Amino acid sequence: MTAQIIDGKLRAAALTTRVTVEVAALKRDHGLTPGLAVVLVGDDPASQIYVRSKGEQSRAAGMHSVTHRLPAATTQADLIALVRQLNADPAIHGVLVQLPLPKHIDDKQVIAAIDPAKDVDGLTIANAGRLASGLPALTPCTPLGCMILLRDTLGDLTGKRALVIGRSVLVGRPIAQLLLQADCTVTVAHSKTRDLPDVCGEAEILVAAIGRPRFVQGAWIRPGAAVIDVGVNRVPFDDPAAAAAGKTKVVGDVAFKAASKVAGWITPVPGGVGLMTVACLLQNTVAAAKAIAGLS
Repeated sequence: MTAQIIDGKLRAAALTTRVTVEVAALKRDHGLTPGLAVVLVGDDPASQIYVRSKGEQSRAAGMHSVTHRLPAATTQADLIALVRQLNADPAIHGVLVQLPLPKHIDDKQVIAAIDPAKDVDGLTIANAGRLASGLPALTPCTPLGCMILLRDTLGDLTGKRALVIGRSVLVGRPIAQLLLQADCTVTVAHSKTRDLPDVCGEAEILVAAIGRPRFVQGAWIRPGAAVIDVGVNRVPFDDPAAAAAGKTKVVGDVAFKAASKVAGWITPVPGGVGLMTVACLLQNTVAAAKAIAGLS
């Protein structure tokens, strides 16, 4: 068996096209331009790439896009003051503070300062609570992208056994809630889970979001399962000369080659979930703009 590749690039492009059409309609019919503000603190290289991509893609979709780049020494008080300024800006419908933040800043307090109506990352307690209660909410972008990929690939998810490896508030917990809402039977595994290979072997859907390169082995996977790899890990190249030169590559949380021989479907890294994350951010920003404007 060779797994079918779940093409995140293709699906992200389709979603971005739909968002672009909807943005044009909102401008034409309601004079409304969805606005996204992204805040970056410090000079983390990966965060800079993500923030640049978010800005470029939101502008390409016809949105109003603003990026605030702050020095790493920015105080927590100054950052929260900026967030509150963006909350009050009528041209901004989505506020995203790029994580991780410098160690001297408490990310929980910063997230708590974001207006839940503009929380396009879905991380405030209000949105997390609504999601857990089964109410409409702005949902974290990566889990939302995972669910789109699963539904496009498998169709109806009712009754399927799903395993989420990882319990972070950004990915693990919200995707478990979304899978429950889709009527899956959901197990959440983590660093203290016993007999993890056996638990994996029961899963028809496996979502790996543990942040450990190639952690999930091919032998653990149930034959024919759908595998969603959320991991983004930088590791040295396999070639010794390239590794000695300090060159790295991005791999997921799943041992891709071995898993591809067992799974029915699998997302690659890169080219899978990551591309969907930005597309879902655009979708969330449009949804927030419509809700703030009182449009259905």
